[in-house]
Amino acid sequence: MYKLFFTLFFSRMDPEAAHHLAFRWIRAAAKVPVLRTYLAALLAPRYEELRTEALGLRMHGPFGLAAGFDKNAVAIDGMTMLGFDHVEIGTVTAMAQPGNPKKRLFRLVPDRALINRMGFNNDGSAAVAQRLGERRPAFKAVVGVNIGKTKVVPESEAVDDYVTSTERLARHADYLVVNVSSPNTPGLRNLQATESLRPLLTAVREAADRTETRRRVPLLVKIAPDLADEDVDAVADLAVELGLDGIIATNTTIARTGLASPAELTAETGGLSGAPLKERSQEVLRRLYARVGDRITLVGVGGIEDAEDAWQRILAGATLIQAYSAFIYRGPFFSRAIHKGLAARLAASPYATLAEAVGAGVQDHDRKESSAA
Repeated sequence: MYKLFFTLFFSRMDPEAAHHLAFRWIRAAAKVPVLRTYLAALLAPRYEELRTEALGLRMHGPFGLAAGFDKNAVAIDGMTMLGFDHVEIGTVTAMAQPGNPKKRLFRLVPDRALINRMGFNNDGSAAVAQRLGERRPAFKAVVGVNIGKTKVVPESEAVDDYVTSTERLARHADYLVVNVSSPNTPGLRNLQATESLRPLLTAVREAADRTETRRRVPLLVKIAPDLADEDVDAVADLAVELGLDGIIATNTTIARTGLASPAELTAETGGLSGAPLKERSQEVLRRLYARVGDRITLVGVGGIEDAEDAWQRILAGATLIQAYSAFIYRGPFFSRAIHKGLAARLAASPYATLAEAVGAGVQDHDRKESSAA
């Protein structure tokens, strides 16, 4: 039904306009108590066997909404109603900014992908912090806050910019994510180099600790799939050295290989997300898990379209998984299908819990290689 609706209606609209329209519908539904209760029962059934503990938090399951959909923390209840076990808002910057000029979001339907060059359009960390502080949740939800660099701030002042957002948002976040991997803010990806990333993460950690003294706010970093393997290893080692709580793998890619969409679309600048990202995102995740094991939490995101994709990320080392682009193509029953499929795969597996399955594919591969040697 949704596929037909998408083809006849949403696909004919400008992608950003369609996003805002769907967003308004979700928010409106979540404001009506009887309706949201019915929709949550229909779209977000709970499976006890999928309950997940990660980052010191308890969640109904491992499946969350990636950053980018709810930039300003206005639809947390709506996305929880649709079945996401955690919602990552943002990316939020210290200063409010309109983002890049439109048109800046493109659908690559044959590839089940999106290209965006939104440019961190958001209301700014002060406004988002106030909104989170005033929120009266209809559903219990785990809320991550993804922070990035304000575009007009030079790279040399990036640390102070991230610290400002941290000081405003840490007390409202179940976990914090330092985004240094979007391709749409000039110079941002340079911060992934360990000589830049170390002082940045150290400063954000210190800011979070002095701002929120009642608890330790988990801190993660989100990396790009375009990093060379040796740079992925370097980030993994740094995360362990600094006592980071997690790594999110991965953000969008600037690569354009193997696409079936028209050249005028694939030539658009920005970050590519969706199905074409699947293979590389999984490679990065497997490499991270082989490097860090269970010492930190890994979050798999990028090209997850169905329960099999989600299951493979868990086997590759992800304790948590996220999606965004596939939600656009799959519609409101997306989370329901993921949870049902994950529960079925767990039941058919040799593992008693999801936690036992995390990284099992990497461990099996390593054992086979050792035996062959």
